[in-house]
Amino acid sequence: MVTVVAAWLAVLAVCAAAALLGHGARISRHHRASVQRAGLFLSRGGPWLAGLSAIGIGAVTGAWLPAAALGAVAVTVVAVVGLGLAPH
Repeated sequence: MVTVVAAWLAVLAVCAAAALLGHGARISRHHRASVQRAGLFLSRGGPWLAGLSAIGIGAVTGAWLPAAALGAVAVTVVAVVGLGLAPH
């Protein structure tokens, strides 16, 4: 039980770090504004949506520890992709 709680606290910490990192993303005045808007959405809101999805997966399956691990990976991937699309 302690391991599961620690894992979900780690997911929460990764979400918070990714959201803070995502606030650095801005839309520049380049010609690919739609791609940058998608990146901005992913870098700001995507980590929280990935974390909530992991909670949903844990609730449905009952496998809370694997869901936490999947959530941490998903949050990281979403944040990196979002910053890759909107790096400014």
